[in-house]
Amino acid sequence: MLRMGKLTDYGIVLMTYLAANRQQQHSAHAIADAVMVPLPTVRKVLKSLSHGGLLNSERGVMGGYSLSRAPEKVSVAEIITAMEGPIALTECVSDESHCEQETHCAVQTNWTRINNAVFHALDEVKLSDMLAPQNVSGLSPIRFYSSAAKMSDATIQDGEFHD
Repeated sequence: MLRMGKLTDYGIVLMTYLAANRQQQHSAHAIADAVMVPLPTVRKVLKSLSHGGLLNSERGVMGGYSLSRAPEKVSVAEIITAMEGPIALTECVSDESHCEQETHCAVQTNWTRINNAVFHALDEVKLSDMLAPQNVSGLSPIRFYSSAAKMSDATIQDGEFHD
């Protein structure tokens, strides 16, 4: 089973909260209260997101955390990478592969293609998309294309895909 870690999930929750409340900086304590996640966990996640370049942090009485870029410029792939390291579905597609089968593996190229597809799908989803509620029909504003042909029929206008 492919699954993000709980801290990564919290990272997306915290980033979404900060994106929705961009008018000011937020203390770790205020964020923890707002999203109902324990303060030590929030601090750990904020540290990773800051080290990943996704958050600005300022010390002092008027300090706190804020997004380093507009939500439209931050992808879900970047958040996952900041929390877990580079996205690699298998050992052979990671930068630090130690697989003994790598030199004679017949499927490594295919795993690289699959890994790239997953990365690009996550990279297309922006933090701003995570703010948008589902519409009345229950559809999310996030679109995925099931085939390259469908994707080639789409056009990009103002940074968004249109069929």
